[in-house]
Amino acid sequence: MDDHEDRILADELAALAAAAGAWGGLTRFVAKLMRKNVQEIDLVVALPFDDAVEHVASVLGRAGRTIGPAPEAGEDQRAIRVVVGGGAGGLNPVVVTARVTGGRASDSQVRIRAAAKEGLIRQRAGERTATRLAALLTT
Repeated sequence: MDDHEDRILADELAALAAAAGAWGGLTRFVAKLMRKNVQEIDLVVALPFDDAVEHVASVLGRAGRTIGPAPEAGEDQRAIRVVVGGGAGGLNPVVVTARVTGGRASDSQVRIRAAAKEGLIRQRAGERTATRLAALLTT
């Protein structure tokens, strides 16, 4: 999963640089060398598995842009991946991966993983995005 996150984040940062008139190739190279800020949060959602998958997909879909392919999941598991704007002004791309796992008939487990590249100024975009989306999922 980490290699895909790094590639997606590098591509997103390169696209932002190119849109601003900078050379995207150099930005992509430098982004691969930058450290990541990652946060994982485990939740229990009081919905059956299929409803929980729909709920998570809906919340993440409103928060960002769905990208694919999502990481492979097991039999009673679904993965959803989006890119969300985080950090100052929402300009730092954050890759958010949510894994929904079927639990008992009345609830499901959700693991949110948010990862963002960090420059010299630490914005903690991964941590803040994971916390924000976890709050949206539990309300």
